[in-house]
Amino acid sequence: MIKAILIFNNHGKPRLTRFYQYFAEDMQQQIIRETFHLVSKRDDNVCNFLEGGSLIGGSDYKLIYRHYATLYFVFCVDSSESELGILDLIQVFVETLDKCFENVCELDLIFHVDKVHYILQEVVMGGMVLETNMNEIVAQVEVQSRMEKSEGGLSAAPARAVSAVKNMNLPEIPRNINIGDINIKVPSLSPF
Repeated sequence: MIKAILIFNNHGKPRLTRFYQYFAEDMQQQIIRETFHLVSKRDDNVCNFLEGGSLIGGSDYKLIYRHYATLYFVFCVDSSESELGILDLIQVFVETLDKCFENVCELDLIFHVDKVHYILQEVVMGGMVLETNMNEIVAQVEVQSRMEKSEGGLSAAPARAVSAVKNMNLPEIPRNINIGDINIKVPSLSPF
């Protein structure tokens, strides 16, 4: 099972963190720092698997990572996961990001964090791998984008809600509401 997915830059700044096991926030920060120190001090020509740090579970867990340009993609997994399978999963995730953002870079992860989390949720949920077919993941992301555009995006939601309330066809605003033994008096409301 996947316990955590961490993406940080060459300076150790986290760009995406997802823990599938509960850790207090200060412990999460310590895990991120320890993971960065373990991964960043390794040469590029060595194996991409190493034992988990002391904070994340020690020898019972493995850190599997890939270093692309300025970003480290690190998956912390237990002993039941295949190292090569997780490396392939990282590759699928990065290629999917690349397709969705057209040459993904660190800024895409910063400014489109909601879309990155959505893509990650299409791949992994609750620490279990859901989908590894990149075309299927991209298709779902495109469906989500079309749906958001058709709804006007999240930024237009408050305006649509006010508009819907204004357009409600109520003949009269109720002044008293009686529910069984409960009597509620509604104050006079000014029109919009």
